[in-house]
Amino acid sequence: MANYEKALTDNQKVLRFIDESAALCQPDRIVWIDGSKKQRDELRAEACATGEMIKLNEDLLPECYLHRTAVNDVARVEDRTFICCRDKNDAGPINNWMDPKEAYKMASEIFKGSMQGRTMYVIPYSMGIVGSEFSKIGIELTDSIYVVLNMEIMTRVGTDVLEVLGKDGNFVKGLHSKCQLDETKRYILHFPEDNTIWSCNSGYGGNVLLGKKCFALRIASYLGKNEGWMAEHMLILGFEKPDGDVKYIAAAFPSACGKTNLAMLIPPESYRKKGYKIWCVGDDIAWIRVGADGRLWAMNPENGFFGVAPGTNEKSNPNALHTTQKGTIFTNVAHNLDNNTVWWEGLDKNPPKHAVDWKGNPWDDAARAAGVKGAHPNSRFTAPAKNCPCISKEFDNPKGVPLSAIVFGGRRAKTAPLVYQSKSWDNGVFVGSIMASETTAAATGAVGVVRRDPMAMRPFCGYHMGDYFQHWIDMGKKVAHQPKIFNVNWFRTDDEGHFLWPGFGENMRVLEWILKRCEGTVGAVETPIGYVPDPKDINLEGADVSEETLKEILTVDKETWKKEAEGIEEFYKQFGDRLPKELSEELATLKANLNK
Repeated sequence: MANYEKALTDNQKVLRFIDESAALCQPDRIVWIDGSKKQRDELRAEACATGEMIKLNEDLLPECYLHRTAVNDVARVEDRTFICCRDKNDAGPINNWMDPKEAYKMASEIFKGSMQGRTMYVIPYSMGIVGSEFSKIGIELTDSIYVVLNMEIMTRVGTDVLEVLGKDGNFVKGLHSKCQLDETKRYILHFPEDNTIWSCNSGYGGNVLLGKKCFALRIASYLGKNEGWMAEHMLILGFEKPDGDVKYIAAAFPSACGKTNLAMLIPPESYRKKGYKIWCVGDDIAWIRVGADGRLWAMNPENGFFGVAPGTNEKSNPNALHTTQKGTIFTNVAHNLDNNTVWWEGLDKNPPKHAVDWKGNPWDDAARAAGVKGAHPNSRFTAPAKNCPCISKEFDNPKGVPLSAIVFGGRRAKTAPLVYQSKSWDNGVFVGSIMASETTAAATGAVGVVRRDPMAMRPFCGYHMGDYFQHWIDMGKKVAHQPKIFNVNWFRTDDEGHFLWPGFGENMRVLEWILKRCEGTVGAVETPIGYVPDPKDINLEGADVSEETLKEILTVDKETWKKEAEGIEEFYKQFGDRLPKELSEELATLKANLNK
């Protein structure tokens, strides 16, 4: 029988969930996570003693640790991620589906006795400010100290969460076990109708930090649909003008499109001198509700950043780099033995002389010459948001921040202009639903294969994508003061494949135009797809971009868009009669505009 510590709550639903899970997994001990520094230090020391984590140089990287996952367990597993709802049609064509009864039965066999000889940790956590009406509570049970310590960074953990939950409050149930890390039995199962997440045979962040994508997007998107709010894969930033006025933007991008860089953008020097600033409210997830004032308000439900390490450096994203300098857990990066710090590709041009790679093997000149990477391409840092030099003072505001604009963006070489504004809310939903990025598969010669990723939610929507579009349409009707919706594309190229727009901090210039449009202080040029800037209205002071180039990246080519419209039609077919009629009408309008 498991050795129970005294429970930290008398909420019977919580206690029942723990009892049932313990009877299944059979841990030797059950430990409640109280959020205290004393307990956290004890768990860190235990993880270092077992070799699960390595403590790094206290002077250079205080309270920072290195962890390595199993070599077969280094990323989210989309093909092993399931939505388990009673009716297959409710999962939709984009999600993997499994019948809930079958899923519970299958996974119960995997979980049976999986925690024998281990400790089950009970993590009470809040997504969002503890006690805010925006927030939701979860309980994650896990046999991994790594998960506990990451959840303490990524969410708000501790006894105060249980106090808010009270005797009868509801919560999202999360059960995780590393089991044997058997990749053939690795499953990430979501039961939206039961408010439950089960994850087995993985130790990698995105699969096991159940507050993150599993709860904050897949389960939360389902809750949002039913309760009249939105859970979105979006950054939130504040744009401060020299007079101190701050406006807020939420933006969605598929992976590898510069989301974190935009969330922590450093304005160009000409803007900084005038007193412009960018404030980061969140870099990944936004929960959005209609406020009493008829505006949309957004909150970041997370408390930390789970960022990709390779490519993060002083030039690409100094704010992200500075965020990692204290209280951070690094996963699957190289261990610099010269000074007991960490290194990854793209950090600087001076790889360490004596190092261990992400697999735990010696990493020297010979290994490098053979092309062995020091860090895994998906290696990560889990860092406290409060470390970020540009964290917004509204970060802990329980009401969130009011949105002036919503921005969508993809990676398109020729199709989308640098920026355009949708013509209405419904047209904006259409723009978000057709978001796409292009692949570069040089080996097979297939360049520019379009992968549609609506609202950047393709891997994260917890129900039928057609119903999700409908929810967006319905939300628009509830908002008296709708944010304006835009699309950006930092990735237009010339015929040689060179990027025409410099990106990074220069994206400030586009954000400025977006907000001027929201305020109605600047005009625009109407095109078949929406409104684009007049080139003279984009501030190019100090930018390495000619007006000619700017004109080129603002052009809308009708023939290219006619092909695009065919692709959209094909993409929409899979949603059948669950595609909102408003989107069919938007597509018909686009086609008509292109034929004028």
